[in-house]
Amino acid sequence: MVDTQQPVVRMSSISKRFLDVTANRNVSFNLYSGEICALLGENGAGKTTLMNILFGYYASDEGEIFINGEKANLSSPKDSISRGVGMIHQHFALVPSQTVLENIVIGTDSGSRIFLDLKSAHREIIELQKRFGLQIDPQARVWTLSVGEQQKVEILKALYRDVDILIMDEPTAVLAPAEVTDLFRTLKSLVKEGRSVVFISHKLNEVMDISDRIVILRAGRVVAERKTAETSTRELANLMVGRDLLENIDKKQLDAGQPVLEIENLDALNDKKLPALKTLNLVVRQNEILGMAGISGNGQRELAEILFGLRDPIKGTIKISGRSLKLGSPSAAIDLKMGRIPEDRIDTGLLMDLSVEENLILENHTSFRFHRYGLMKSGRIHQYSEDLISAYSIDTASRDAVTKSLSGGNLQKVMLARELAGKPAVVIASQPTRGLDVGAMEYIHQRILQERDRGAGILLISEDLDEIFALSDRIVVIYEGLIMGEASGETASREQIGLWMSGVKK
Repeated sequence: MVDTQQPVVRMSSISKRFLDVTANRNVSFNLYSGEICALLGENGAGKTTLMNILFGYYASDEGEIFINGEKANLSSPKDSISRGVGMIHQHFALVPSQTVLENIVIGTDSGSRIFLDLKSAHREIIELQKRFGLQIDPQARVWTLSVGEQQKVEILKALYRDVDILIMDEPTAVLAPAEVTDLFRTLKSLVKEGRSVVFISHKLNEVMDISDRIVILRAGRVVAERKTAETSTRELANLMVGRDLLENIDKKQLDAGQPVLEIENLDALNDKKLPALKTLNLVVRQNEILGMAGISGNGQRELAEILFGLRDPIKGTIKISGRSLKLGSPSAAIDLKMGRIPEDRIDTGLLMDLSVEENLILENHTSFRFHRYGLMKSGRIHQYSEDLISAYSIDTASRDAVTKSLSGGNLQKVMLARELAGKPAVVIASQPTRGLDVGAMEYIHQRILQERDRGAGILLISEDLDEIFALSDRIVVIYEGLIMGEASGETASREQIGLWMSGVKK
């Protein structure tokens, strides 16, 4: 039950600057006993910075923090943990080679006297597991655990340190649906005992399912606060971006045409020389989006890299519009009119130190359109880039601006503009909205649908089930390099897709 009288955390008038960037502007935030409070906002809104201040990672430039009514000077995470505050970041702080037990006790009194206290620590951890439904073998090595199991270790680490206030930063980002259900069950058991949870997320449906109260940040300020029972995902999305988003994705009913991507009997290894793809077969047709769902690490990255010409398979064939693709050749994929949207726009998709204009012509700079007799056609290049900047609403100071100065959403727009300008026959979109806020996601989704409506076939590789269900005409699920099942986008159920993602063939 939320105690509306005395907050367990009161952050008053918090401001934080990084050089000339203000991450938090006069933010006040309360957290109450026995509640799950969701913290929402676009990328760069200041959510994680605010919670890093509460956890002692950063010192605020202005403002005060009170924990259980007492003023708290938090100069390190150790200070925060001593006051009952724990934080689990998106990237876990675990030692893969050590056991679950060793990871939990490291840095505690038990950890410093490990040979004396290991047995008692083991008993205490088993008791915590029983109380909160966090079943996991304390003797297992962390590297053998799934992502969901590693998250349980992080929660146990916090509980072992007796935290009453748990901050979770994007906790469901890489979890399967069944693992999300387990996590929510654990969080609800925590608040039943009077603990409090801050849930940082951009997944509005999950926020509506798990939270009691929602605080929305925009441009470093708190712009709204809502009781979850009294709001909607639409209102929250509009508050996050400061404008009305589209009510629904306008997806036309189209008949699929001829195959534009055919993958037959594809086998491949991952970077550890272990099987990543196993006799994989797929067909993508004109005017359709084939959504590939799956938990991270089940062969999606290897498949995309093979299609992009960045990785050689062991065996298999790929055809684009009926023509065989020369494997291991990025230029061959471009020549056969493949649009390539890699999951890592910074390391793979763009050259960050080049200008926006240079990135926009990157794959066409040697064509006769822009280059002849060793000379670049500057006027034509300038006009081309200006047209794309306008058509794709790229927010940049100029075409000559260094690409790394752009926001994540605008980086993705640059990549989309370059890849879609040539009207590709097939588009491989790998995690196209990862790390983007709801406004940028809306734009990317509309562009993908426009390509489908134009006649392209789209292979959408995504770990975001909301995205998969919103866009896909057909859905396949990949698990350990195998296609576990296929369903129509109209009739597929989340339960069935979730089972396939967990390796359950039913």
